[in-house]
Amino acid sequence: MIPESTIDQALKALFGTIGFQAQPAGLYDPLRYMIAIGGKRLRPKLCLLAYGIFADEIIPGALEAAAALEVYHSFTLIHDDIMDRSSLRRGHETVWKKWDEDTAILSGDVMCIDAFKRIAKVPAAVLPQALDLFSRTAAEVCDGQQLDMEFESRSRVSMAEYMQMIGLKTSVLLACSARMGALVAGADEAAQQAMYQYGYNLGLAFQVADDYLDAYGDEKVFGKPIGGDILNAKKSWLTIKAGELGASGIAEALTAPARTEAEKSAKIARVKALYESVDVADAARAEIRRLSDTAINAIASLPEAGKEALQGFAQRLIGRSF
Repeated sequence: MIPESTIDQALKALFGTIGFQAQPAGLYDPLRYMIAIGGKRLRPKLCLLAYGIFADEIIPGALEAAAALEVYHSFTLIHDDIMDRSSLRRGHETVWKKWDEDTAILSGDVMCIDAFKRIAKVPAAVLPQALDLFSRTAAEVCDGQQLDMEFESRSRVSMAEYMQMIGLKTSVLLACSARMGALVAGADEAAQQAMYQYGYNLGLAFQVADDYLDAYGDEKVFGKPIGGDILNAKKSWLTIKAGELGASGIAEALTAPARTEAEKSAKIARVKALYESVDVADAARAEIRRLSDTAINAIASLPEAGKEALQGFAQRLIGRSF
């Protein structure tokens, strides 16, 4: 097994030296920019953690797989920011704001292509399976984004539909990351499936926790203003659950105006009061714990040291407050 400290060093070196084609600079500078502004590198970290459970040294193909996952994730962020009209990403201007929309579309496209070029460098023995896994996941992420956009114009979304959407938009890429690492390391099918289920359920827990923290988190820790989902009338886990639990007037409260600071504060307070009337915060914390436990249970058959590493990853991702 590969120590986590070795994996962290490898990731630091990887993203400190990752390169893209020099010219035309107007096309490739946004790629360099997206990698430079950083992020938590969750997907490449999970890929190499999973790889390290079944291998004793990090081979170039494993690093290429890890890089591909981060590059693909960054591509989705470039395009998501255009669709959401977001002006900031990780405290920096988004690509479409810093350059322009056309550049962001084209640079995003070439970033997606770059990710596939990197996946193609995994060991030949697992290349067909790796390409199949990565291609299927990439399409599923697009499915999830489309569902998310469609939900914006619908008056009602069921919890089953919401969980399907976040499973596609958020969970499958974490699941792919975990399985990809195991696959490149030569793990058997049962171990690969266990890693996939771990990543998938952890992704669900992560998104529900994100929804919860949007309403109940500490702004300094959360990294963005509290109540953003409420102000934007997003159909989050909390709003859907509140409706299921019988919170009267939740739909109307979400459509209230939020033009001034006073209106914004009033809207957030009104929606949170409805949440509290049906104990939706407690329900969310219970669901986060359930999904996290499901993720950990999926890897019960793995070596003890591997389980400990993945449990630590889950605790850092979800937090210990649930």
